[in-house]
Amino acid sequence: MSPTIYDIARVAGVSKSTVSRVLNKQTNISPQARDKVLKAIEELNYQPNKLARALTSSGFDAIMVISTRSTKTTAGNPFFSDVLHAITAKAEEENFDVILQTSRNSEDDLQKCENKIKQKMIKGIIMLSSPADETFFARLDAYAIPVVVIGKVEGHYNNIYSVDTDNFRDSITLTDTFIRNGHQKIACLHAPLDYHVSIDRLAGYKASLQRHNISVNPAWIVDGGYTHESALAAARALLSSATPPEAVFATDSMKLLALYRAAEALGMKIPGQLAVAGYSDPMLSLILSPAPGGFDIPTRRLGEESCNLLFQRMVGKEVPQHVIVETHLTLTASLK
Repeated sequence: MSPTIYDIARVAGVSKSTVSRVLNKQTNISPQARDKVLKAIEELNYQPNKLARALTSSGFDAIMVISTRSTKTTAGNPFFSDVLHAITAKAEEENFDVILQTSRNSEDDLQKCENKIKQKMIKGIIMLSSPADETFFARLDAYAIPVVVIGKVEGHYNNIYSVDTDNFRDSITLTDTFIRNGHQKIACLHAPLDYHVSIDRLAGYKASLQRHNISVNPAWIVDGGYTHESALAAARALLSSATPPEAVFATDSMKLLALYRAAEALGMKIPGQLAVAGYSDPMLSLILSPAPGGFDIPTRRLGEESCNLLFQRMVGKEVPQHVIVETHLTLTASLK
């Protein structure tokens, strides 16, 4: 009996769709996986034309990763590239391929998802962010395939699971730290409130101020947008205002970087004239001085935990509906 695509995948230790991509000369595959497939084809003495016929009924061992955001809103944000790297590495260990989906808008994203589900191209989905409008979740839930969201999920669904950090609690902790260091005039430079993560981080900042009987100044709550340019413009406007704050809580690494650049351009010293902290990533600690205090987002853990949960659910194992990944507060001179 002639070897099949399943035999090649088994010998190479990869998925069937990986074999398909090698044969079709696609580029979205690692050199190591390609070499394994080519070696297996040679060992099995398989003819390309026979393999091509087998591919028509081969199916896919793949998961899909979607951001629910346009590329314009994710460009330059290290979270998405870092967490995607963690997911693809974990998926490769389990012999699953990853289909990365991008789109123009949420409806386009949803339709693409539904098409791939109906065509049986995917066995599970990981979403890299959690929109505040959960219509997306409700429609995917109806297809009865597991969907893991990296972020908060408020609604109750049968097939939607979440892996997240406690953004509300962490934001309270960070704002409390500013206050313990003697700061009262604290601003918040945040991302647009289209996603649960941004809403929770801003809510935590407000909750801390209210708990300490500090008035919330609307002029110091500033939307920095999604891009480096919009974040920098917002940071400059905030720090150069007639009544600038003495401390700023940044809700993501892009906002942190913008604050450092704006402070440098305006001749403001961190610390001394301005305290800055927020949600960061290890790379910023290497390039900014002083290193920013706050919470490094555990992107690797988020990616790995989302994969673990998805793979267990795909084989029918019971899993928790919500998983919270632990975070750690780093105290540096930037908070003083």
